Amino acid sequence: MDKKTKGSIMQIVKIKTKLSEDDMFKIAKEREPEFKAIHGIIQKYYVKMHESGYYGGVYIWDSMESLKKFKESDLAATIPKAYKAIEPPSVEIVDIMFELRE
Repeated sequence: MDKKTKGSIMQIVKIKTKLSEDDMFKIAKEREPEFKAIHGIIQKYYVKMHESGYYGGVYIWDSMESLKKFKESDLAATIPKAYKAIEPPSVEIVDIMFELRE
């Protein structure tokens, strides 16, 4: 299969917190430079779920190896604490087949 995509792996993280949307935004902006410095991350979307108190991140990775390195990092380990998660985050990993637009 001819696979023309910038990223190959999507990681979807969902966190439940009692923080306000403003607080979530502030913390995310403070941590933004650390995420921008990660090798292998193509994009990260900060999202607000429709369920009250749920927020998340959708990450696009260049490879499973980059994702694995991130998962072992101190930055990844601090996500629940930074956002005051009140339950363990849910994480889903999917392979990207192709992009609609380049």
